[in-house]
Amino acid sequence: MPYEYTLAALTITSNRTLASLAPLFMGVITHPRDHKETFMTFEYAKIKPVKLRDVEKDERWLQGKIADDPSILGLGDLVVLQREKIQSSGGRIDFLMYEPEEQTRYEIEVMLGTLDESHIIRTIEYWDIERRRYPNFEHRAVIVAEDITNRFFNIISILNRSVPIIALQLNAFVLENKLVLNFVKILDLAQEEDPSEEASEQTDRKYWENRANKQSLNVMDLIIAEMSQAGNKVRQTYNKSHIAFGTIGRNFAWFHPRKGARLHVHLLIGPDNRETIVTELQEIGIESSVRGKKSISLVLTEDEFLQHKDKIVSVFRVGEESTKR
Repeated sequence: MPYEYTLAALTITSNRTLASLAPLFMGVITHPRDHKETFMTFEYAKIKPVKLRDVEKDERWLQGKIADDPSILGLGDLVVLQREKIQSSGGRIDFLMYEPEEQTRYEIEVMLGTLDESHIIRTIEYWDIERRRYPNFEHRAVIVAEDITNRFFNIISILNRSVPIIALQLNAFVLENKLVLNFVKILDLAQEEDPSEEASEQTDRKYWENRANKQSLNVMDLIIAEMSQAGNKVRQTYNKSHIAFGTIGRNFAWFHPRKGARLHVHLLIGPDNRETIVTELQEIGIESSVRGKKSISLVLTEDEFLQHKDKIVSVFRVGEESTKR
C-alpha cells in the first residue's frame, strides 16, 4: 500500500516523545460559552511503527527528504553543502552540512536498518578527513540509523569522549495514509570540560622541571614575563595535569609543557574572532586550531615565540580581556 509522506511530520524535533505527534491527529476546537479561553482537544488515533523498507522506501528516498528539509534531523538550521561527496579514501559521505552561525560542519552518514561496524568506522573516517582538510571549522560526526543496539550505543559512547559524534535513531510511523518520520537524538556531544574546573592535584615548579623539557618550560616563562610587563599581577597554579595562568580575572590559559621542546597551550579567548585569530597564527607558521566553543590551542617553540612575540602576546591579551566579561 502506498503511503503519502506528510511535511507536517517533519517538524517533530528529536527530543520529543510520541505525545508530540498529537498535532497530526484530527482535532476539534471547543469554544466555551464565555469565549474567554479556547481549548483544542484531540481524538485518539493509533499509529503503527514501521521500517522504511517494509513500506517500500529506500535509503535514497530518505536522503531526499533530509536534503529537502535538513531541519528534520533536529540539529538546527543546517545548510546542505554537498550530498554523496567523494572522499580521498574512495567512499562517499552521505551529507556534508554546515551551520553558518556556529561555523560548524556536520559529516552525516544515513542508513536503514540496524547500525553496524562499517558505518561507525566510515562516519569517523569521513569526519577525520574533513576536519583535516578544513581545520578552521568545528566538525561533528553524525550517525543516523533506524536501530542502534545497546552494543553499538556503548561503543559510540566511548568514542564520544574523543570524537564529537552524535547518534540519531530514526523512527517511522504510519498514521492512516501518512508516513511520519521522527529523529531522536540518543547520543549528544560530550560536555566540553573547562580546564579551570579539571580536578587535578596541585604540585610545584620542581615537579614540572623534572617532568618536562627545559625549553618547553622556557616558552611558558617568556609568555608570563611579557604578560607581567603591563603591571598586572600574574598568577600561576602548578597542577600535575597542567599549569593554570591568569592575571586580573579568572584563569584564561592552561600550559602543558612537554618532554620535547614545544609548549602546548589551551587559551580561552571567547567565541568572537577565533577563526580569524587561528588563521593569522597559522599564516605565520604557528600551529593552532579552534577548540570547543570559546577556546583555541597553540603549540609553540622558543624560537617561534621570539620571532612572533608581539603577535602571540596580543592573542594572550585577548584571552586576558575575555576574563573581564
